[in-house]
Amino acid sequence: MIRLFIALKIPDDVRQKIFNLPREIVNNYNDYKWEEIDKIHLTLKFIGEVKEDLIQPVTESIKFIEEYSAFECLLTRFGFFYRFKEAKILWLGFSIDDSIKELVKRLNENLTKFNIPAEKREFNPHLTMMRIKKKVNQNFIDSFLNFQVEPEKFISNEIALMESKLNPAGSIYSSIKIFNLK
Repeated sequence: MIRLFIALKIPDDVRQKIFNLPREIVNNYNDYKWEEIDKIHLTLKFIGEVKEDLIQPVTESIKFIEEYSAFECLLTRFGFFYRFKEAKILWLGFSIDDSIKELVKRLNENLTKFNIPAEKREFNPHLTMMRIKKKVNQNFIDSFLNFQVEPEKFISNEIALMESKLNPAGSIYSSIKIFNLK
């Protein structure tokens, strides 16, 4: 079995800026476990565990990705996902061309033929910055919610079929196939 997802790749220079942003916001940056710079991406479709013999058919069936033009993106703001009223994920949101929603819909529909369930939640473009393991105080939360993200426009021209290997220290991502956008 192999764990897969499809991701919009973020250019290296933009990932570096994103990675450094929290250092401007919190004084005790090293007290937290941030996502590694090479793991910053926009998940378009989480596939999950599949048999390895599905890699090739899945890759072939999503080649339509290359019909799409590169996406213009704009960083917007920080936010949190909560579970039981506690902050669990710190994310950085961005606006992106609406055609990304059509692409995500097509991916969901296309992959159902491999018994990969379609995502029921509405697509919400965000970059995971930190998975929060221990409770954070309201000052930490407010410092991110009140931070004015400098609008950073960038173009993303690659989407990848990615493998995620789970390890005790965290997951390791590797690209299986890169799809170049027009």
